[in-house]
Amino acid sequence: MPRKSPYTIKLTRKERVELMERSRQYSSIFRQVIRAKIVLLASKGLSNDAIAARLDTPRQIVSKWRQRFCIQRLSGLEEQPRGGRPARFSPQCDCRDQGTGL
Repeated sequence: MPRKSPYTIKLTRKERVELMERSRQYSSIFRQVIRAKIVLLASKGLSNDAIAARLDTPRQIVSKWRQRFCIQRLSGLEEQPRGGRPARFSPQCDCRDQGTGL
């Protein structure tokens, strides 16, 4: 039996417009597009399982972003600092420049 989320999303017109723009931006980071799509589908009343299947995303991810949006609205979809030790290399780092010889 599918689970029902306790987080019901009702969007304002402004939020809907912003999320539609985010979901259509192919130049955006993929995870930002997915977050917008999750919230848009949740606002239509779809369950987390249905959204996860439609977007080929784990249900736990859908649940996380639905909850964060419900509590924090649009600002909840932004990146937050991650725990743990900072990365040693930037994503654009070329290991050959670090003297590793790789």
